[in-house]
Amino acid sequence: MREIHSYQVADSIEIKNIQQPEQLKGTLHYRDTDELLYKGDDGKLIYIFKYGVVSFLGFTKEEMQQALQVIKPYCKNFFETPMFDLFKIQIGAHENKLGYDQISIIGEDIEVIRLVMLNVSQSVSLDYYTDLMEKLLSETTYHTQLLESKGRLGIRGNKLKRYIARTLLLKNRVAENLYIFDSPPETWEDERLNKLDIDLKKTFELQERSRNIHEGLTIIKDNLELFRDMLKYRTSTMLEWIVIVLILVEVLNVFIEQFRTH
Repeated sequence: MREIHSYQVADSIEIKNIQQPEQLKGTLHYRDTDELLYKGDDGKLIYIFKYGVVSFLGFTKEEMQQALQVIKPYCKNFFETPMFDLFKIQIGAHENKLGYDQISIIGEDIEVIRLVMLNVSQSVSLDYYTDLMEKLLSETTYHTQLLESKGRLGIRGNKLKRYIARTLLLKNRVAENLYIFDSPPETWEDERLNKLDIDLKKTFELQERSRNIHEGLTIIKDNLELFRDMLKYRTSTMLEWIVIVLILVEVLNVFIEQFRTH
């Protein structure tokens, strides 16, 4: 039984700038604009994804740490304490069998192994986005409860603008990475890979978790729009009162001037 370790190490990784570092021992098995897969002579695999995930098969803890340091310069916002997931794989089993936290496969088909690593990586990325969404949702709930109990908002001005920007940024990042949950092209022509991909997505609940993130972000966005509209109304009302006060001051000045002339 071998182990797949997948780490969300950064917001993103500049795949196009990674060549063939000597420290990443092995040969390049697959490359496109979003993914890199290196295969070692000893069967070890390292899978690097544009959306900030690095997945390992057969690496020791020390080897993984060394590889991550090699990849670090290509990362945007590198996490010193990355989020990770572990999945076990038995290669050369008597039958194909998928369990909750492990899989057994017949033979040593690298495309099958790659598909498993891909789904584990998607899973840890969803954990990362779920964590970000839940933090924003918790903060939004706090301000909503404050509005209910005290009838006023505890967030305004530039702080509210930054908060809205954080929400929109997360929403955009999730939208940009939606492709990661699509089935890879190889599954379109191979019925065996297609079935495995469907089963893995069900095991990791990828579609449901992705939908939950979008629903959470929608709730946050709706609340923020309400906060923004309330502040606009408050600002508008304040401006109206300022205009009224200025008019009154001007009227008083007129009366005072008339009084002085008489």
